[in-house]
Amino acid sequence: MVTTKTITDRSSEWFVPTIGPHLLRAVVGLLFLPYTGMVLAYTLIGSMLAEWVYWDRVAAILTIYFLALGVGDHALDAIGSKESKPWGMVLPTQLLWVMALSSILLAYAIGMYYMVLYTPLLWLIAIPEGFFLLAYNLEWFEGRFHTDGWFALSWGMLPVLAGYILQTNRISVPALIVAGSTGLLSLVEITASRPYKILKRDAGWTAPALTDERYRTMQRFERILKSLSAGVMLLGVGLLLWRWLWPALPL
Repeated sequence: MVTTKTITDRSSEWFVPTIGPHLLRAVVGLLFLPYTGMVLAYTLIGSMLAEWVYWDRVAAILTIYFLALGVGDHALDAIGSKESKPWGMVLPTQLLWVMALSSILLAYAIGMYYMVLYTPLLWLIAIPEGFFLLAYNLEWFEGRFHTDGWFALSWGMLPVLAGYILQTNRISVPALIVAGSTGLLSLVEITASRPYKILKRDAGWTAPALTDERYRTMQRFERILKSLSAGVMLLGVGLLLWRWLWPALPL
């Protein structure tokens, strides 16, 4: 016997609050907090690889990536392809542009302070990240940079290197290896996320129901995404607490 599961719209996503004003829920949903949290954890992991941790720089890199990725990147993503990005149809385009530009400019202002005074090597990350912010989300060059591989590089590998470079103003082989591992984790995330979103959309965000089989498949992808994002964030927080409580112990 086939039963059905109702999914009303994008607000039914697992990372969107179930209560509160509609606009607030839409903004929280736009931030994709579990995935933003993964990238913030990557910056923590990179920062904790340094021999000595400057905690103001840890706070700075978290703020930079929350603004640039959590707000700016996702706002641009909603603008770039409204047909497949329902948040771009929920929130006004003007609001999305204001969110994107203000958050990205503020993020780069913070980054430039450190790049000018302490860590000029961070330009090697800031420039390509700025390019990917635009090229990936606005689907420049006929979408050639809107691929899983570029996603893994820009939001998996580079955040680790950004955290490490902001602490040390150098690149090391261990940091590159760890960045490679987080790039692969991001590849797992995007690989699971794409079919999950297709199932949600086809079900869909507006269609009335999913069959049992498709619903179970969607649930499996959702469990993968939940476990992956939670695991990466716990790893980042765990490393942060370890270095905070035992600052004299290098990794």
